Amino acid sequence: MEPIQVEWVPDACTLPTAEQPLRVAEFDELFTESVLRHSRPEPTALTLVLPAAAEDRARELARRETECCSFFRFGFESAGAEVVMSIEVPAAQSGVLDALAARLGDAPSP
Repeated sequence: MEPIQVEWVPDACTLPTAEQPLRVAEFDELFTESVLRHSRPEPTALTLVLPAAAEDRARELARRETECCSFFRFGFESAGAEVVMSIEVPAAQSGVLDALAARLGDAPSP
């Protein structure tokens, strides 16, 4: 397995450098195991549709991410058997969202 590269993590992130690959791996795992669909409605926003059963896990990851990268804004909206997770960043951090969105890989988009 190739090591996770995190050169795109901004200076504003307070997560220790050694822990950054672990956090990226957590996002990768959420994306791989739970993302049903995703969209990028604008450069500063990413929308993920997850099964409702993944909501607690996604909320906990979002909570921990905002502790170290306070520029992230996460929102959750119930949609029956699914939950919509929105991720927003300021325009100056759109590159971070680009890198995160690129990690979605083959997850379907609408």
